[in-house]
Amino acid sequence: MTKMLKTLIVDDEKDAVSFIGSIIHEYCPRLEIIGTASSAAEGSRIIIEKQPDLVFLDVEMPHGSGFDMLATFPEKSFDVIFITAFNHYAIKAIKFSAVDYILKPININEFIEAVNKVINKRSSLSERNRNYHALIENIRSTFPSKLAIPTSDGMEYLNTKEIIRIEADRSYCWFFLTDKRKLLVSRNLKEYQELLNERNFFRTHNSHLINLEFVKRYIRHEGSSIEMTDGSFIPLSRFRRDIFLTQMKRISP
Repeated sequence: MTKMLKTLIVDDEKDAVSFIGSIIHEYCPRLEIIGTASSAAEGSRIIIEKQPDLVFLDVEMPHGSGFDMLATFPEKSFDVIFITAFNHYAIKAIKFSAVDYILKPININEFIEAVNKVINKRSSLSERNRNYHALIENIRSTFPSKLAIPTSDGMEYLNTKEIIRIEADRSYCWFFLTDKRKLLVSRNLKEYQELLNERNFFRTHNSHLINLEFVKRYIRHEGSSIEMTDGSFIPLSRFRRDIFLTQMKRISP
């Protein structure tokens, strides 16, 4: 018999709780709702009492955010899908940490997709805890800095200061790191450009995203290029040259 996932909904908006419940009843037969909560404190109490497998958790609630609630559980035996209205910083921190989320207003297809992802890829306890620890660390910092990237054998957690550059390889990316390792990641370069654009990363070319902190020199000739501290030479599109030079002036002492 297929195991049902005990599910808790934590959201201070009654209409949202009702809508989530109706989607679950209609489209998610593997989920069994064991309770609802309208605050972080109430959600924490129900988690302790009923030990859910999955928690739908609103980010912004009165008297404590969803992140505050999550931080009270150092070891998490449950998966979380965040439900949130658009918040640029919160979404970036969530994406950095490889945690699932759904935006309000809730799209039914996106909801079902997020649920199926949890069902099909329920992570190990240790990996789940590392993801949520990375999320809490990112939320508490000025900018997210702990990047969770999927690898062939699990997940690697990188500080952005460890990344020298990222190079596209069709629909994959190579990460080149300060410890001279390189990692192949099954994501495209555009995703990482969007995540890292506030962390001094710059798209020099269709296939290259570099950390400006590791630029050694700019080489001006007919086809401009950039030498990085790892000895690599990265092409610089002539359409992006002026923006690059402006960015370098901004971060140079």
